[in-house]
Amino acid sequence: MSELVEIAAVPGPPAELVFGDWYPAIRAGELRRGRTTTALLLGHPLLLGRKSDGSLFAMRDLCPHRGIPLSAGWFDGERVTCKYHGWSFEPCTGQCTEIPSLTDADTLDATKIFAAAYPCQQRDGHAWVYLPEPGAGMGARSGGELPPLPEVPKFSARYRSAHLSADLPCNVDHGIIGLMDPAHGPFVHQSWWWRSRGSIHAKEKHFEPIRDDEHGGRNAGFRMAAHTPSSNSLPYKLLGAHGPVTTTIDFVLPNRRYETIRCGDKWFATLTTVTPVTPSTCRIDVCAAWNVLAWVPFFTPLLKYFGAIFVRQDQQTMVEQAEGLRYGPALMLIDDADKPAKWYFALKQARLRGTGEHPMPGPVTLHWRS
Repeated sequence: MSELVEIAAVPGPPAELVFGDWYPAIRAGELRRGRTTTALLLGHPLLLGRKSDGSLFAMRDLCPHRGIPLSAGWFDGERVTCKYHGWSFEPCTGQCTEIPSLTDADTLDATKIFAAAYPCQQRDGHAWVYLPEPGAGMGARSGGELPPLPEVPKFSARYRSAHLSADLPCNVDHGIIGLMDPAHGPFVHQSWWWRSRGSIHAKEKHFEPIRDDEHGGRNAGFRMAAHTPSSNSLPYKLLGAHGPVTTTIDFVLPNRRYETIRCGDKWFATLTTVTPVTPSTCRIDVCAAWNVLAWVPFFTPLLKYFGAIFVRQDQQTMVEQAEGLRYGPALMLIDDADKPAKWYFALKQARLRGTGEHPMPGPVTLHWRS
């Protein structure tokens, strides 16, 4: 999909970023034992790798000595060594283990020096990295204090899964409000198997607040309560062959959309994240898990094929929007279709400032056409 984002050479407006949380940095399958790779997350250059024992690590890709990227050096499966002066580090903690230039006359204790290392764990096929608040310490030495890892909801021991990803040439705010926008479907995602303009009809959805004590705390959001999904989408019609279908959608700060579709003991669930790569660009990752439609031949590749089309349509729209945003236009949010976007901005500001009430006093019913 990279050909779609070539026009992003001129970045759009930046967004304020939320630290102190977990973000998916890279697909875990890309991290081989004894190998490293690099990534950019919230504007921070990362060196990621897998030690010989299989454990993952994430370091800031900068040597604390002179600032050269650690990725320019070496990794032997246990230690990361800087190319410039040979300083070595244990990558999970960032602790310096050797400074070759030191002599017996030196009093410096190398083990008291730490490169920046961040908690890194594998879940649902991603390597998740916890980036602490700037100046709050690395966090890798206080893992018990961290919020729980996000996870795709699962309702049976046996299931299948798939992943999709796309880069977006816009800041995380535009990516997220695009993700939760309920009115763009018949226009952006027009297709015989999903929606058409002719399928537009009035909708009424009930929302309720998610408080800080759900999803591990510090991650307030809102929920579209369990409801019968739209009858104008072929995938829901297929699932309905098993019986009545209900859908629940949660948006949880800082960037997560959970959707759970249930039909008796059959289920389909997704966790979609919009992760800031830089203050002006982001990436969308979708992880799906399901135990339904196992009888359909080649269901997984078919799902990935149609899912990629769906994500690519969103990506193309973000590319085109980025062209307009370069000129700094005044933007607007309207009721009721844009109400979730308003809630998101209010919740984000409350999280960033550490103060503020939830923007939803209680359950709310919204109406729109899509």
